[in-house]
Amino acid sequence: MQITWLGHSSVLLTGTKKVLIDPFIEGGSVAGTDPDIVAITHGHEDHMGEAVALNKKTIAITEIAKYLKKKGLVVEGMNIGGTILVDGISFTMTQAIHSSFIEEAGLGFYGGSAAGYVVGMDGIRVYHAGDTALFSDMKLIGELYHPDVAILPIGGRYTMGVAEAMMAANFLGAKTVIPIHYNTWDKIAADPVRLKTALERTSDIQVTLLQPGGSITVP
Repeated sequence: MQITWLGHSSVLLTGTKKVLIDPFIEGGSVAGTDPDIVAITHGHEDHMGEAVALNKKTIAITEIAKYLKKKGLVVEGMNIGGTILVDGISFTMTQAIHSSFIEEAGLGFYGGSAAGYVVGMDGIRVYHAGDTALFSDMKLIGELYHPDVAILPIGGRYTMGVAEAMMAANFLGAKTVIPIHYNTWDKIAADPVRLKTALERTSDIQVTLLQPGGSITVP
């Protein structure tokens, strides 16, 4: 599987299928990625992004799924704790400690709970935490789903920061960690080298730092 960080929280998983999580790039577009499946973690505009314009099979929590169906998309709705199989790819929706509001729909449109996903494809399990604070049940995600890769926000202010992400990585037990959701704007400025240095000094976890558009291949 190839994992590409497109920028902010947008990640493309390429294997048997192409799975695009949170299709938003600040000042750019994800249209050229041509995903088979799109997954949305929550309703904020910097995560919903181009979901409607892409018009691909989409996975989202029930409230967002109902909204996107009214926009004409083919949507698989689910909720936290559930697992579904879509085109041979498994999606387990996990808790995220964050707010959710479908901003493009205007005031008053509730977006359900924020979420993360454990995506299983080609024998690899990738945990995309979405926007979240640190929470102790990340230990359960590690114990239940055994992710090979953990994709974690580190920008602080709206999500956990570097110190919390370090603890999250240890809770999850994934061998590879990829930091996201940082340095898009000044308010979420963070130094990913701090995370890499601290984790690799104190554990056997490898932190892979990607530039937007950069990729790694997970064997």
